[in-house]
Amino acid sequence: MGDLVIRRATAEDLPAIVGMLADDPVGAQRESPDDLTPYVAAFERIVADPNQHLVVAVRENQVVGTLQLTLVPGLSRQGATRSIIESVRIHADERGSGLGTQFIEWAVDESRRQGCQLVQLTSDASRTDAHRFYTRLGFEASHVGFKLQL
Repeated sequence: MGDLVIRRATAEDLPAIVGMLADDPVGAQRESPDDLTPYVAAFERIVADPNQHLVVAVRENQVVGTLQLTLVPGLSRQGATRSIIESVRIHADERGSGLGTQFIEWAVDESRRQGCQLVQLTSDASRTDAHRFYTRLGFEASHVGFKLQL
């Protein structure tokens, strides 16, 4: 396999990103790759916010992964900044290749570089394989998450 490049996403990457978001049982229920209009608006909000890092992994000129890293300054933990890893997706052809590990390690390293003291993420309760993956990388299932649909 060719060299991997991790870089900020561009608007041209949106079709590939949305395609990966929709390419699993959970995403298939909530994503709509046929209409990119809401994704373009969201992308514009993301790139305008310096605390948002929407990135892609590219191999041989193909987007093969994506994640969003959000920096959250806070008062708790003695004024610690934390990062949140969201929307991690690896292209089906790359699953099992080690790309997921490399991608999460990049996010943790970038969090350190940005001065974060804590990295956190959430994962849908149904994603048991993902939970094993994150545990293997040193993440602990330390909290119970709650969501309210608006």
